[in-house]
Amino acid sequence: MAIALEDTRVREWLFGRQAIRESLYAGRRQPFRLLIADSVTKAPILDEILALAQQRHLPIEKRSRQDLTRVVGLEEHQGVALETSGYPYATTHAMLALAQQRHEPPLLVLLDLLQDVHNVGTLLRTAEAVGVHGVIIQERRAAGITPLTVNISSGAVEHLRIAQVTNLAQEIEQLKAGGVWIMGLEGGQGASPYTQVDMTIPLAIVVGSEGEGLRRLVRQRCDRLISIPMHGRINSLNAAVAGSIALYEAARQRYPGALNTPGSSARGSGAPENPH
Repeated sequence: MAIALEDTRVREWLFGRQAIRESLYAGRRQPFRLLIADSVTKAPILDEILALAQQRHLPIEKRSRQDLTRVVGLEEHQGVALETSGYPYATTHAMLALAQQRHEPPLLVLLDLLQDVHNVGTLLRTAEAVGVHGVIIQERRAAGITPLTVNISSGAVEHLRIAQVTNLAQEIEQLKAGGVWIMGLEGGQGASPYTQVDMTIPLAIVVGSEGEGLRRLVRQRCDRLISIPMHGRINSLNAAVAGSIALYEAARQRYPGALNTPGSSARGSGAPENPH
């Protein structure tokens, strides 16, 4: 199942070691050149990046850290920057086809106007980790997939199928017509505890925006509302945290005993790396 590459006339600079490594591994973008800071300290992940760049026959340029900061627009580039084509958004059809290919009931995530790029990046990292088939976001009034999002997700978005749609409420109706159940993550009266619902069915979990939660039209289209019980003085959770908890419950129900244990990732345990 192919995912069309973004128009290569659109270019952007990815930064951060994990983000760049995952983009090169995923191979969904057209890379153009790799910049490495001339003062960078050798590290295994940099060796991986250089090997991947050489496999793709990319020009590799040594630059000063100041040059990288100017190109990226941030100082947190970890001594590496990659010029690539724009992010290759997918389609909802591609997500459902992936679920069919894996012989699994669809598991999707819908983001209802999340605007904090840190929330989006964190939640997308969880989504990739639990094996969701795709994420749907609205094109306007919401955070898109920018180089900062890629960096915050540690490159997870490079492996995800993410669609941008013009109207999330209408997209929900189409998913429902295709047999996908919609569960809105929101507290309040009428919401069921998230551990007491069946998440093994064809499912899309909707996460509301920071502060506002689910919009009325989106909430009305949900087949069911689910909540995460609170036992402390704080009565709500950060959107990324709440969404991550719900996704791991879905994964627990769908793949009991099959989730990776710490340190079992094919490319390391996620231990902190030297940023210099």
